[in-house]
Amino acid sequence: QVQVVESGGGLVQAGGSLRLSCAASGSIFSINTMGWYRQAPGKQRELVAVITAAGSTNYADSVKGRFTISRDNAKNTVYLQMDSLKLEDTAVYYCYAISRSLYWGQGTQVTVSS
Repeated sequence: QVQVVESGGGLVQAGGSLRLSCAASGSIFSINTMGWYRQAPGKQRELVAVITAAGSTNYADSVKGRFTISRDNAKNTVYLQMDSLKLEDTAVYYCYAISRSLYWGQGTQVTVSS
């Protein structure tokens, strides 16, 4: 059993910053890819950023240059630094980890206000 738990969401004004954290724990063999998706009201879930165990990253075009994903392999933790936040970044952010299977967190709300 693997648990994935996000933290760090909240309310922030446009132009501000937030840092999300996501920790995987439990019966972990080895974690390859970790990343973040988000889902805004009435929209489909979309990929935000992904990072492999080797540190290779990929970002959605909408967040490139504003968001930075990083990870601490020793802690099985991934971070998402979100800067220059926009109203359209408002969504529930979901973390995932791939360790033989795909595991999802419960989601954390990020709300950007004007």
